[in-house]
Amino acid sequence: MRLVRFGEKGKERPGLLKYGRIVDLKKQFHDVPDIGREFFEQGWMEKLKNWTDAGVTMDVRLGPPLANPSKIICLGKNYEDHAKEGGMSVPPAPLLFCKTANTVNGPSDPVLIPACSGQIDWEVELAVVIGKQGKRISKEKALDHVAGLMILNDVSGREAQFGDKQWFRGKSFDTFAPMGPAIVTLDEIEDINNLELEAIVNGEVMQQGNTKDLIYDIPSIIEYISQDITLLPGDVISTGTPSGVGIFRDPPITLKAGDKVVCRIKGLGELENTFVTE
Repeated sequence: MRLVRFGEKGKERPGLLKYGRIVDLKKQFHDVPDIGREFFEQGWMEKLKNWTDAGVTMDVRLGPPLANPSKIICLGKNYEDHAKEGGMSVPPAPLLFCKTANTVNGPSDPVLIPACSGQIDWEVELAVVIGKQGKRISKEKALDHVAGLMILNDVSGREAQFGDKQWFRGKSFDTFAPMGPAIVTLDEIEDINNLELEAIVNGEVMQQGNTKDLIYDIPSIIEYISQDITLLPGDVISTGTPSGVGIFRDPPITLKAGDKVVCRIKGLGELENTFVTE
């Protein structure tokens, strides 16, 4: 199953993506909520699991596939090669930080370059969407709490990130989390531990990685976070980026107005976002 939200920004409708066609869930089920906490809590994943409607072809914008996540929890330095390119050591435990909900952005929407901070950078990441509430979740049961996976570009304002000497502001500017294009359920993914990631900037491949190289895998991450933080349906966990970000290149490469970043993960699709002056 591939869950999407489609339509005009701020008026997205929940849907299923099937071979390029969209099933409009509001036309089929008038009481279906938007894709978020209530959608998962009310059991819509199970209700739709065997839904056979083939959908229709639509020339329509895809929005972020998730509405109003309560938390976007991210991991830093979760690929050894990325830690090394920044001259950093591998963390002894998952290194967590958050992006705020105002960062949520669609898979083809523009990313706003902030007026107050420069050195804008890209980070292709595999993101996990939580489908079932839990606390102190064991690694063995972690995937039972996962609704699906998607792509997330952890756009970063390095000037703010490094200047503030902490990551909150530089990671949380408006539109700094393009995500999607769909939430893909685990039954459609052959091996979550062998997914190829790629970031392409203005036609040039900048990042190539594979989830087999994650220092902390998805079950370990969920177990660690949920020790004392309750994970809610609709929460997002972004699992970190491989090497190849712009700021650590020689010379550094950062994004300017008109630049286009494509983030791909095999089996999940791609994001394609243009960076614009606000």
